[in-house]
Parts: sequence; structure tokens; C-alpha cells
Amino acid sequence: MGLFDQILSATGGLSDQQGEGGSSPFGAILQLVNNPQTGGISGILQSFEAGGMGEVVKSWVSTGQNQSISAEQIQSVLGSEQIKNFASQLGIDPDQASARLAEYLPQVIDKLTPNGTLPEGGDLLAQGMNLLKGKFFA
Repeated sequence: MGLFDQILSATGGLSDQQGEGGSSPFGAILQLVNNPQTGGISGILQSFEAGGMGEVVKSWVSTGQNQSISAEQIQSVLGSEQIKNFASQLGIDPDQASARLAEYLPQVIDKLTPNGTLPEGGDLLAQGMNLLKGKFFA
């Protein structure tokens, strides 16, 4: 059972704020930041740093205000293949997926790094579950 499945199981599934395809944007983002192919959360952050967005992602990890990012910047850093995969999970087109990522990725990274440090192993699962519970069952 993967991280996303464990989170959905622990939260009893999600029905609010789902994409047109039935998946939660937050769940899909958690899946993205936990994907071994992307290098997990560290790999995602490194991709943004390599793409010239280092200061932006540092603001997401730090305890201060999150800097915003545009859908075009998300597309540039993550690439069309990642965006297409994310879009297919939500049942939306890639342009909408980039916009959702621009809106939600800073929040997810911020919540997964509450003390300005990256989570380790099981901490990501626990923090992801708390994030989803707070977002959907507040």
C-alpha cells in the first residue's frame, strides 16, 4: 500500500474538493512529493532550486510567508510529463493541473515542513494525513 492509499484509508477517503476525475488535489500532490521517481520532497525542492526558484521554495519550507509561483513556472520546473501525470490523476487538462499545483504545492510543502525542516520517512505519512484531515475534516 502506497503513501496515498494509506492516507486515504486513514481519512476514510475524500469526497470534498476533488478534481473532476475524483481525486483530491492535495492527495495527488502528496503522491507527487512522495514519488521515488521525483526524489521525494527533497528531489522536488532540488528541481525548483535548479530551475531558478530556490528562494521561492525556501519560503515554502521556512516558517515565514510563502512566496507564490505561477502555473508557467510550475510547468517549466516540473516538465510536461509530470504535469500530464498529475492532470490525469485529477481528470483535468494540463493547464488546469499547472494552476492547481501553483495554488496548492506551496501549501502542501509548507505544511509538511512546519519547523523549517524536511520530514523523514514516516513523518511524511503522519504529516500528510494531518494535512488532509485538517483540510477536509476541519
